[in-house]
Amino acid sequence: MTHKQTILILLITITLAACGTSKKEITTQGNSTANTDTLVIKPDSVNIYGVLTMPANATKPPLVIIIAGSGPTDMNGNQPRMKSGIYKILSDSLVKHSIATFRYDKRAIGLSKYPGFDESKLTFDTYVNDAAYIANYLKQTDKFSQIIIAGHSEGSLIGMIAAQKAPVDKFISLEGAGRPIDVILKEQLATQPEFIKKDAYPIIDSLKQGKTVNDIPKILYALFRPSVQPYLISWMKYDPAKEIAKLKIPVLIIQGTTDIQVSTEDAKILKQAYPQAKLVIVEGMNHILRQAPKDKNQNIKTYLRDDLPLMQQPVEAIVKFVFQNQGK
Repeated sequence: MTHKQTILILLITITLAACGTSKKEITTQGNSTANTDTLVIKPDSVNIYGVLTMPANATKPPLVIIIAGSGPTDMNGNQPRMKSGIYKILSDSLVKHSIATFRYDKRAIGLSKYPGFDESKLTFDTYVNDAAYIANYLKQTDKFSQIIIAGHSEGSLIGMIAAQKAPVDKFISLEGAGRPIDVILKEQLATQPEFIKKDAYPIIDSLKQGKTVNDIPKILYALFRPSVQPYLISWMKYDPAKEIAKLKIPVLIIQGTTDIQVSTEDAKILKQAYPQAKLVIVEGMNHILRQAPKDKNQNIKTYLRDDLPLMQQPVEAIVKFVFQNQGK
């Protein structure tokens, strides 16, 4: 794997790039019909755009709110240079099992872009507060029997903190880290040449201490550019293991064994921090819930295709978890 490919994977780990309105349409999910609303939710002056998909003829179905991972990942699971479509595919799969879904573009991403956006003003807590607001807004519609947050990758930590602030019934971590992001970043950089680690590690240490860094080497600029440093500092203050331990609701943790971004050890750390959680380890599944080898180059290729199916085990585990103690 080249240095540029590795930095690209690291960039997947770094984010950036109550009133509501809706636009209704009918879509098909496989052989069934689903009702789809495009919602615009305003936590503040910013419009957050999302898609609510309801199973056909459903009466108060459970709702899974899908929170996207990092990078400029949109509500479908796509980035400008990576078209995986995983959240759209996951939504379609859940709707077939009579589960409603809501997936959305985080602020400043996709349809939720807005004029005058200043990357340096965005913090991790902004995304947490948006997620909590959205969960509360959808809860107040009284259309759903349950509200479940499913956070993928960085969205796992966003979701577990939002679940502390909003009336959420259950929480699902999909390929979520169990350790602070500064630890994960160093681990991802560990296989790189010494000259990269020599420059990167001190930057990470400084940000962990809440101090910005001005002189960033060109090869690391996209990852540690000055305008994204306030976000990284705000992200690094959170320890996922400590946050998941604060929850008092049912939790499902799903982790693949060929994930090249987050390890099975992270999932076990989350499970240890919240022993009541259900842990599902899926053999041969990568970070985007697809079957993939451990070889990095082959693994990354699955990030670029939106025509590949998700593995069935995570979908089955989510469906079982959602309907547990719900009479199905």
